[in-house]
Amino acid sequence: MSERLKFIVEWERRWNAAQGGRVDVAELCRMYGVSRQTGYVWIKRFQNAGHDLRSMEERSRRPLTNPRAVALEMQDLVVQARKAHPKWGPRPLRRWLANKFPRESFPSASAIALILRRRGMSHPHKRRKRPVASAVVTSPFPECTSVNQTWCMDFKGWFRMNTDEKCYPFTLLDAFSRMLLRCEALREPDGDHVRSILDSAFHEYGLPQTIRSDGGPPFFSSQSPASLSAVSVWLLRLGLTIECIAPGKPQQNGRLERFHRTLKHCVAPATDFPAQQRAFDVFRAEYNHERPHAALSLETPGSVYRASPRKYPRPLLSPYHNDPSAHVETVNQRGMIAWRKRRIFIGEAFAFEHLALWPSQGHRWEIYLGAICLGFLDEQRPDLGFVPVRRPRKTTLRLNLEEDLPWHYEKQILPRASSSARAANGSADAHSALSGDSSADGPAPRNAPEPQTVCAD
Repeated sequence: MSERLKFIVEWERRWNAAQGGRVDVAELCRMYGVSRQTGYVWIKRFQNAGHDLRSMEERSRRPLTNPRAVALEMQDLVVQARKAHPKWGPRPLRRWLANKFPRESFPSASAIALILRRRGMSHPHKRRKRPVASAVVTSPFPECTSVNQTWCMDFKGWFRMNTDEKCYPFTLLDAFSRMLLRCEALREPDGDHVRSILDSAFHEYGLPQTIRSDGGPPFFSSQSPASLSAVSVWLLRLGLTIECIAPGKPQQNGRLERFHRTLKHCVAPATDFPAQQRAFDVFRAEYNHERPHAALSLETPGSVYRASPRKYPRPLLSPYHNDPSAHVETVNQRGMIAWRKRRIFIGEAFAFEHLALWPSQGHRWEIYLGAICLGFLDEQRPDLGFVPVRRPRKTTLRLNLEEDLPWHYEKQILPRASSSARAANGSADAHSALSGDSSADGPAPRNAPEPQTVCAD
């Protein structure tokens, strides 16, 4: 029992003993160590409550009025915004309300968070403890500092719609502005649909400098020379740089992976593909032009993004038309080239492409697509056929058709010889070797790494 209850019980006992007469309150207050003013306040409260002991419980000291309190009308407006966007936090909600009602003054994000918590519309989450990095983590790709510098594309994990059909969402995002350029519902993750979607995006927004994706099909192919697929070869011919993240490292394309989490939370499975696509279109419009983004200082992606000055369509690159010393072979529709009166399979991804053959050390001929080495042929071992360059495991990839770029397996991708080195080799020896003239001792060695540095897996 608290001292307050003991005080009031003792006062009531003395008051009953005096039969409603006079009670010495001063003595009682000295006994319990309280002032007479406090004692009389407790007695009056007890009498006004009809001698109910529950009136002596602790009361709130909160003021009856607060001039800085958020008005009920403003609280209702915050609740309405939360109902319209149930996945948004306090900061995006405040910026969205400020943009929609520019003449109003809205409470802070922390005050909005308290309003939502009091109304039962949010619940505090326990923060996860993040491990302290033992070393500085650096990105394997150049930092993105402007719009259209890097586009990210990928397939979000498939899900089943209400009809039990599988849906494969394909997403295309500008890495700097977070502008969602495409969000398409596909039945199958094939290269034809991806190329059609990229073609429409290029028509609308122009060409970026770089496109980044994971190493899975249809973007790359682990069984193809230099891991190139038909889609990646087409992108290279457009003059783009392609980047491939390392296997098992989704954080290297983290902006798109984080967006997939938002897409999963905000768009529910629909009844069929047309309805699913309509849901994606509605979400895309809201994400680009209404939803403030924390990484953009709460600006919308649509307000930051600008179309690329590199227009599309554009002529495909042909790196060999100005190089008379290059021996060029055309790949047929089955992915083969003619070499020493034999058909050599290169890959269907290179159908109708022009490949250059350059003499290397010994009796080897390296095959290039632009500045990218695809593999080699050995004149003394025609039974080997074409020996392709394979991508080493757990490595990133960055390729461009016009120039050699520093990337993570220089030993496997051989640099193309300079024009002076090619002139030193002699065009006569090259043509005699290609024609099958055995009198030649093979082409002169050019400035290239040792043959064993080529991965022949």
